[in-house]
Amino acid sequence: MQRDDHYWMGKAIAQARRAEAIGEVPIGAVIVKDGVIIARGHNLRERNQDPAAHAEMIAIRKAAKKLASWRLTGATLYVTLEPCTMCMGAVILSRLDRVVFGSYDPKGGAAGSLYDLSDDKRLNHSVVLTPGIRCEETSSMLSGFFAELRAKKRSVKKSSPAFGNN
Repeated sequence: MQRDDHYWMGKAIAQARRAEAIGEVPIGAVIVKDGVIIARGHNLRERNQDPAAHAEMIAIRKAAKKLASWRLTGATLYVTLEPCTMCMGAVILSRLDRVVFGSYDPKGGAAGSLYDLSDDKRLNHSVVLTPGIRCEETSSMLSGFFAELRAKKRSVKKSSPAFGNN
């Protein structure tokens, strides 16, 4: 069986589902080298109360530990949402060859939306980007999560007693 970007993105989506199951924003990542997943990660910011606990950061740290090297050359990061500036910084510093992502992030993306750090000539490493893989699926997962979150907030507001009405 030929394992292509769609296949590996499915593995990242599975990680996003793990995040969603524990109430985290459903973003997942896997790092693949030589046709094998060497690391997985999903958002854990809420659970760990750690602003750096993004799916990509977790996967990058695990991959570096597994390879006993901070240099992840020859590896590809698959992530369900366009990486932010922090995560793209880690991608560049870790020397990942390629980033494949599902949905663009117009509010925080650093791989083409707000910024594009992938090929900034001022940096010492460039990264090949492949955007839009399984975009409909990754986008609907995120929009569904946030729609449910907003509905819960509205429900809580409606069921709260009005203050100052004695």
